[in-house]
Amino acid sequence: MSNATQLIHSIPTDPLTGAVSVPIYQTSTFVQEAPGVNRGYDYARSGNPTRSALEELVARLENGSTGLAFASGLAAIDAVIKLLKTGDEIIAVDDIYGGAFRLFNNVYEQFGITVRYVDTTRPELVAAAITPKTKIIWLESPTNPTLKISDIQAIAKIAKQHNCLLCVDNTFATPVFQQPLDLGADIVVHSATKYLGGHSDLIAGIVVAKDSETGARLKYFQNACGNILGPFDSWLVIRGIETLHLRVRQHARSAQQVAEFLQTHPAVDQVFYPGLSTHPNHTVARKQSRGFGGIVSFTLKNDTEAAAIAFVTHTRLFKLAESLGGIKSLVSHPANMTHKSIPAEKRRSAGVKDSLIRLSIGLEETEDLVADLSDTFQRITQTNTIQQVTV
Repeated sequence: MSNATQLIHSIPTDPLTGAVSVPIYQTSTFVQEAPGVNRGYDYARSGNPTRSALEELVARLENGSTGLAFASGLAAIDAVIKLLKTGDEIIAVDDIYGGAFRLFNNVYEQFGITVRYVDTTRPELVAAAITPKTKIIWLESPTNPTLKISDIQAIAKIAKQHNCLLCVDNTFATPVFQQPLDLGADIVVHSATKYLGGHSDLIAGIVVAKDSETGARLKYFQNACGNILGPFDSWLVIRGIETLHLRVRQHARSAQQVAEFLQTHPAVDQVFYPGLSTHPNHTVARKQSRGFGGIVSFTLKNDTEAAAIAFVTHTRLFKLAESLGGIKSLVSHPANMTHKSIPAEKRRSAGVKDSLIRLSIGLEETEDLVADLSDTFQRITQTNTIQQVTV
């Protein structure tokens, strides 16, 4: 049975009524038969049937033991970092999401947890960076926004040699294209706001643990700290997952064509998309993934912030907005948006140039998206909004 078919039929029908759609249990508490005797639920922070259905679903999606749903992607990341204690160390991918950088450096470093950033596309650099204090290796693969690909299997071996946990942010790839736990990772996180939800109508985070012991610890933190996902948003994520396979395949098909178009445009300096044979990590991406995702980033030959801002403010179909993974195409300028919290020098050294533009490819017809990008280059040149955008 295919993964898509198995997924659809793993979403339960309601045992009480036979409802095909998972019910939304919009309740804060549950009647008990006697003190401490209940039907599996007592208080909705500790457990809710709608959230439980989602958590079991994402655990199956990622082939893990335990799935947990949180109020946001950052809340999910926060729960994982609570596995650490003062004096512990994280080795993290250098091209990291700005929100994760802010959480690591501005919140957890004050509690004595240190973070070192490494180019994780080179496993030997990861191995060289590990110290006796290292307890977690943190990957994004692909990364946000330069779409670097790390060899998860190779780094998992390094992590095990040094008794470290390997956590992979799988938001961009989704479990449709990549399952890090099967490649040796210990924990997977998602911003379910993105592809899992898929409709830009919720904020949510997911953690999936490979083993039940780690899962139990994370479950304890979820309940003790209270960063839970509510029942309605849990239902929205379930609804989004029902069409996940179809959506991400179309996102990826269009992204490949957009990337190929951008490669040929004289105003573009560099295109970042793992599906291109010119991508430096294309071979690794092909080895560990079944697809290359719906995000394309590129830099302009006019390598200035002004040039990038002119471009992102003149597209028509691509809407200028934070986030990604929805049905409508979005465009962003990471240096001023998602990665603004990262110091400029550090951001640039990781490859996030001032002219870098990130596209989230939606579900519009591909030729319309390509036409919008082509027209944007023409518009900003004809109106002299910026100079030298074409070479």
